[in-house]
Amino acid sequence: MNKRVLTTIITCLVFFASQAQQIAVLQYEGGGDWYSNPTSLPNLVKFCNKNIYTQLDTKIATVLATDTGIMQFPFVHMTGHGNVFFSDEALDNLRNYLNGGGFLHIDDNYGIDEYLRPQLKRLFPKEELIELPASHPLFSTAYTFEKGLPKIHEHNGTRPLALGIFRENRLVLLYTLESDLGDGWENPEVHNDPPAVHEKALKMGANIIKYVFEN
Repeated sequence: MNKRVLTTIITCLVFFASQAQQIAVLQYEGGGDWYSNPTSLPNLVKFCNKNIYTQLDTKIATVLATDTGIMQFPFVHMTGHGNVFFSDEALDNLRNYLNGGGFLHIDDNYGIDEYLRPQLKRLFPKEELIELPASHPLFSTAYTFEKGLPKIHEHNGTRPLALGIFRENRLVLLYTLESDLGDGWENPEVHNDPPAVHEKALKMGANIIKYVFEN
């Protein structure tokens, strides 16, 4: 990591300490619908501020994968159904962000998996996606999920997976697959989710937020 990038990261950490923290959705290349689930993150922020006493900015930012301004967001969310592509510039920027203390949560909205995995291999060629066991602290930071990642929406009839990439023993990227948390965070009428399913999704989201901000 060069001196300029390190200086930017330190400046952003100072910024985090003095401002209400804001989270962002990642705008990526490839033509996929990165803008899916427009009500999901606002609902998650409201739930977290009310129930686990965070002080998150209720305005959700949008950040380009190539934008060095990503350093100001401690938590970035990515979703979609279709194609994903990261240019070399975007990969360098995301790598610097994650190595410098940032966190990326990718939630498959169904259909992103086949496009995403090759891009993650380009992002960290030497790292593998590792399934997080139900005993991982992510599943008990605020609410307990004894079986690990909950199933929110059914797609292929397979079990939900929480996959992670670690750098120096720190979880820097979480990929939730076959769960569709983001759909569950949306206004319930969007997918006709019953209250219990909506709440379950929000509680798991709150666990992720709490874990990121405390580790």
